[in-house]
Amino acid sequence: MSNAPASRAILPEGWPVPRGYANGMVAEGRVLVTGGLVGWDANGVFAEGLLPQLRQTLINIKAVVEAGGGRVEDIVRLTWYVTDIADYRASLKEMGPIYRETLGRHFPAMAVVQVVALVEPQALVEIEATAVIAG
Repeated sequence: MSNAPASRAILPEGWPVPRGYANGMVAEGRVLVTGGLVGWDANGVFAEGLLPQLRQTLINIKAVVEAGGGRVEDIVRLTWYVTDIADYRASLKEMGPIYRETLGRHFPAMAVVQVVALVEPQALVEIEATAVIAG
């Protein structure tokens, strides 16, 4: 596996630098797409609360990407689905350290969408990831 990055962030001229995400990504390589991953462990046990579920969800994303031969830096897109956007917004300050401890300082293109419910009744967040793996 090459250490050269398969992707780079895109920032249109004159746009402000985004904080915690990229406006767009350019990538070349093999595409890995996850399903919607939630905040449960390998035994199907959910963490309690949004922040613990977020941590576990990001750990799960990292595990799937690595199992597919990729690295965190290969992730080009994350789509977050949350059941409570107000809780999400109120937790932004605490989310930063959780994100960085699991995915580092790699910030791909992201979207956050509030949904009425998720398939797993205990899930407060579900995230889909797309990675492009070099070579």
